[in-house]
Amino acid sequence: MTDYLEIDQLAKSFAARDGQPGLAYGVVADGALVHSGGLGERWLGGPVPDAGTVFRIASMTKSFTASTILLLRDARALRLDDLAQDYVPELRDLALPSSDSPRPTLHHLLTMTGGFPTDDPWGDRQQGLAAADFAALLRGGMRLAWAPGTRFEYSNTGYAILGKVIEAVTGERYSEAVRARILQPLGLTRTGYEAGEFDPDILTRGYHRGTGGWAELVPDGNGAYAPMGGVFSTVADLARWVSGFAAAFPPRDGADDPAHPLSRAARREMQLPQVAIVTRPAGSFPDEFTFSYGLGLFVEEDPVFGTVVQHSGGYPGYGSQMRWHPATGLGVEVLGNGTYAMAGQLAARMLADLLRRAGAGPAGTRTGVVRGPAPDNGRPWAQTLTAKAEVDQLLRRWDDEVAGRLFSPNVAWDQPYADRRAAIGRVRDRIGDFRPDPDRPPEFDSAAHCRWWLRGERGTVQVEIGLAPLVQPLVQSLRLALPPAPGSVLLRLLDALIGLLNDGSAVGGPQWPDWLPVADDVDTTQLARRLAVAAAWAGRCTAGPFRAGDGESSATVELEGPLGRAVLAITVDEQAELLRQAEVTLLP
Repeated sequence: MTDYLEIDQLAKSFAARDGQPGLAYGVVADGALVHSGGLGERWLGGPVPDAGTVFRIASMTKSFTASTILLLRDARALRLDDLAQDYVPELRDLALPSSDSPRPTLHHLLTMTGGFPTDDPWGDRQQGLAAADFAALLRGGMRLAWAPGTRFEYSNTGYAILGKVIEAVTGERYSEAVRARILQPLGLTRTGYEAGEFDPDILTRGYHRGTGGWAELVPDGNGAYAPMGGVFSTVADLARWVSGFAAAFPPRDGADDPAHPLSRAARREMQLPQVAIVTRPAGSFPDEFTFSYGLGLFVEEDPVFGTVVQHSGGYPGYGSQMRWHPATGLGVEVLGNGTYAMAGQLAARMLADLLRRAGAGPAGTRTGVVRGPAPDNGRPWAQTLTAKAEVDQLLRRWDDEVAGRLFSPNVAWDQPYADRRAAIGRVRDRIGDFRPDPDRPPEFDSAAHCRWWLRGERGTVQVEIGLAPLVQPLVQSLRLALPPAPGSVLLRLLDALIGLLNDGSAVGGPQWPDWLPVADDVDTTQLARRLAVAAAWAGRCTAGPFRAGDGESSATVELEGPLGRAVLAITVDEQAELLRQAEVTLLP
């Protein structure tokens, strides 16, 4: 397969959304990088990125940390069922959520079942935390939301602890232990943990889009949380990394690859589902994916193509994903230099295109999921309920001093308080004076999370908070859906799609209607099919509460019908006045 024009076109369409100043991507086949490209700028005014350009890959780092742990396990320097506190004594005083909870093991940390609540985006800002400060935090500043071993919840802190385990076993600094055991044997010469390791000419600069445009961000250094997100790398180096995982399948006779430090069996082990990822019921189409977590890697069961392994990276200034198909060895990597750039969207489309043209599939049977019990009968922390009440007051009358006490520092870094006040004002202008919706109870994905709805006379919006995993929790994230403005391109196209859904003849017609313009990469056939399924599921729909969106270029709205409900999420190009992306999901 030598035609990669469609891959390049997908990348161009994605880059046109302007979600990052620069982008690099690559295709892996037969154990090698067979195609690569770059778009945009390494830094504002700089050259185009390529396969040798260095990006921070953020949480993709976890696969390097997990590989090092398995390498030490295979060398019999540790066991995965060892207690983490045997290597990190600061954990010995960690309070458990119930008297019958086990102490966290290395396997718990590797599989995100250690009991820590999700710590994005707070954890991202701990990247450069000093070792002594991390030790002090572990001694008395951390808490668990779940009994270890009972539920998956994504935890950067767990992988930061694994970094300390590696240091305790090897007697070396974490980054040097990984470099000596993984990076150097594989020849990953443009992969490392410090921006200063690389020639500035090949290093991208990370950016965040603010009200004044792109603003450059200085990446945190190689600190205590580096094991969860500190690696810098390139498309070319990651192609070698991805190829090593793909080459582990199928199991076969013969010696292991002498060039790879980790055995094929261990690489396969990392890619096998260890724990099902179970969230609140969100509904799905019959062909929806199922997700699991392996060891430092996510595992998807695609209904068409079968198992796909992947990991994304999201970090202030960067966004990335690597994903591959073990059955064929095909893989892709996408690296961007914009904050939490949605690289996974592009990577998923690229890999699907490659697999379709390769004739991959069918998937076989789907796997089931198991919901684990939560401590304290699944109730949220008392501090979560208190924080919800305080945020309700803050949204009605903002006070920077109150916000400073309630929120962790990253909240203001991620979106300045002035911008948050302005967004709250726009919500009030668009739905009227709001109060918590008394007809819809709050929802809790974990003890440290709350989602609820604010209702005004002209509409309803969703608000969501997450607390950091601290003994005295602070709110680490606040998300408030901003509905479209009256007369905006976003509202016009949203109403047009709902109208199309309700017009059965239009959805079932042979051609997409000319009056609803879409971007070239929108699959209108698939979108029309999903609108038709939603119409059959819910009946004639009206727009309900807004779940997410910036109110200008994106919106996610619940659709309410006499037979059921669905969710419609869209992204638009305001300047070109066309639909960039649309997703429809059924609700139970």
